Amino acid sequence: MAAAPPPAPARVQPSLRERFDAMRNLPPFLRLVWATSPGLTAASLGLRLLRALLPVAMLYVGKLIIDEVVRLAGAAPGAPDLAAAWHDGRLDPLLWLVLAEFGLAVVSDLLGRLVAYAEGLLSELFTNATSVRLMEHAATLDLEDFEDPELQDKLDRARRQTMGRMNLLGQLFGQAQDAVTVVSFAAGLVIYAPWLILLLAVALVPAFVGESHFNALGYSLNFQWTPERRQLEYVRQTGASVETAKEVKIFDLHRFLIERYRRLAEGFYRANRALARRRALWGALLAAFGTLGYYAAYAYIVWRTLRGDFSIGDLTFLAGSFLRLRQLLEGLLIGFSQVAGQALYLDDLFSFFAIEPEIRSRPGAVPVPRPVERGFAFENVGFRYPDAERWAVRHLDFELRAGEVLALVGENGAGKTTLVKLLARLYDPDEGRILLDGRDLRDYDLDDLRANIGVIFQDFVRYHLSAAENVGVGRIEAMDDRERIRDAARRAMADEVIEALPGGYDQLIGRRFKTGVDLSGGQWQKIAIARAYMRDAQVMILDEPTAALDARSEYEVFRRFKELSHRRTAVLISHRFSSVRMADRILVLEQGRIEASGTHAELMAAGGRYAELFELQAAGYR
Repeated sequence: MAAAPPPAPARVQPSLRERFDAMRNLPPFLRLVWATSPGLTAASLGLRLLRALLPVAMLYVGKLIIDEVVRLAGAAPGAPDLAAAWHDGRLDPLLWLVLAEFGLAVVSDLLGRLVAYAEGLLSELFTNATSVRLMEHAATLDLEDFEDPELQDKLDRARRQTMGRMNLLGQLFGQAQDAVTVVSFAAGLVIYAPWLILLLAVALVPAFVGESHFNALGYSLNFQWTPERRQLEYVRQTGASVETAKEVKIFDLHRFLIERYRRLAEGFYRANRALARRRALWGALLAAFGTLGYYAAYAYIVWRTLRGDFSIGDLTFLAGSFLRLRQLLEGLLIGFSQVAGQALYLDDLFSFFAIEPEIRSRPGAVPVPRPVERGFAFENVGFRYPDAERWAVRHLDFELRAGEVLALVGENGAGKTTLVKLLARLYDPDEGRILLDGRDLRDYDLDDLRANIGVIFQDFVRYHLSAAENVGVGRIEAMDDRERIRDAARRAMADEVIEALPGGYDQLIGRRFKTGVDLSGGQWQKIAIARAYMRDAQVMILDEPTAALDARSEYEVFRRFKELSHRRTAVLISHRFSSVRMADRILVLEQGRIEASGTHAELMAAGGRYAELFELQAAGYR
């Protein structure tokens, strides 16, 4: 593993304008939430609206209770006769008021639980829907996008947002609820002393500005550390996974990995700690202004009560209203700042959704001919990977004829896999063009083109699914066709492997889950090859998928492949020259160019690189 890279350059703190601009993400976010479940969204908003009016109602009923108690105490000085007061009805108004306050408290609690229930369900549905949309959009992107580290960072941030943004919904709905409550409290205070509301609002502005500032710093920190966080996850997985366990033990890597993790984690922790300290210090100082404003208003209310302008109930109502109003306004201002910060994170999600693939079907794209009549033609094709100086392949001119088995040979980095990626249109050429039956490959419908090409790459995926599903993924629409799956397994010589499993075709394979059974590398490869047969495509490509097989097994796989590829176009890539000699034609690639072409006999007779490499390999078996 390479040494840890230096920390990424610090992202400039978003300006105030950028933070306000980020609020543009809220309408599409709310549309996504509404589309997830209109019923739950409307229910949550309606319940919150009702709950928003209860605090002022409860406080006002409390004022009436206090005034009634004071009245009763003044009407009958000394210890009251409770039984007499009960029988003559003097306590009835007080009892009704207490009962009303109790009822409001019960309703408030019930509404709170219903809101939590509705938003909990909505949160789960939104996370699921957004995750599905993320996977659907990722499926449309180009292979080039997934090989770009910057886009990997963006994908990682977007993936986090699918799980972490539903608290924004609670904040937004809570802000709306608090705003309604503020209006109701403010309406009551306006009757007594409207200028107190202005005093309170001004006193809370510094805390709002400070919170907004530190929210922006928090976003900058998380953005800056995205590559390091991906490294943390990678090191954690490497240090504790079944795939790496053997080498970690043999090479005694655990100390190295633990130290790497500690170093990265410590750096992130120190950066977070420094920000948390500054936030706590400035937050306490700025919040003191709000506290000062509250007590100035409280002193004014007490003075007016002593003058006789307000009753004791009024004092309680005003003091309680002002305290709640202060808390609510502070929460609204800070909440607005937090919402603006959350909206910055939404940029990560929506900017990922905004990425458009370059490789797509053109308007009016045509289906792939069935059957393919002439085959493929490469005309002066050149391709260079993004940001690479060296051409991966260049000046490729050759034909892949319909029904032909073509082998590609060459040393590592010669361009064999790149050629296959171009053929499957995972990339488009930077120079020249590729024709299929005389028509540019880009004129064909992309989904139809790939449906007609079956490819098994050297780095095939080991799906932790059942054996049948591991084969069935080769053609999703036939996943339930068990007979087709069995036939594909027989063709790939994987049927014996699967039938020997405890659960047969229904056996979960791989060690990720408890009931899974792991396979050897060669067994995995046979199942992967079965996927290509499952596809039943017009063009079959095996890109070194037999590396874990012994020479005899590979030869048998390729021999059967040639037999089963009758009347199909096929491409074989292998380092074992003894296996590819059965191909109809062999292309020898060197540094992205075609060095030679011909049958095995023709290339051996020519005495070039192919003959040299063949003899070197054959000598190893003597």
